[in-house]
Amino acid sequence: MTTWLRMLVSACVAALVLAAMPQPAVAECDVLASYMARLGDRDHYNSRGQRLTSPAAILRQDRANFHRFGVRDPEDQSDPVFATMDGRARMEAVLNNMVMSPETWSEIVNGTPLIMVRICQDRIEVYKVYQQ
Repeated sequence: MTTWLRMLVSACVAALVLAAMPQPAVAECDVLASYMARLGDRDHYNSRGQRLTSPAAILRQDRANFHRFGVRDPEDQSDPVFATMDGRARMEAVLNNMVMSPETWSEIVNGTPLIMVRICQDRIEVYKVYQQ
């Protein structure tokens, strides 16, 4: 499958996943951008080869791998927000204050899940994409 077709299919799947998701009991999200990413094995290690142990650090490394190092998993999509080091640092700071279930925390730290990230005006939402 060609890259553009893969991206089109991923975008369609993402739209369907978001439409089918139960909405959280928090304020509406003023979505600035969204993307899907596979948190692959390489996203679990920093540039010095040290194992990352927090979801925020792993998501930041995924974006650094994508934008800075060109290290990408097939499902990774671009985003207009985290292309800079400063943008990724802000992302990690926001995500460090995010509340998530122990199951989601464990899946991100110990697995290689496919995730959907929604960048809102006042927060960042991370959802695991369940595949059939």
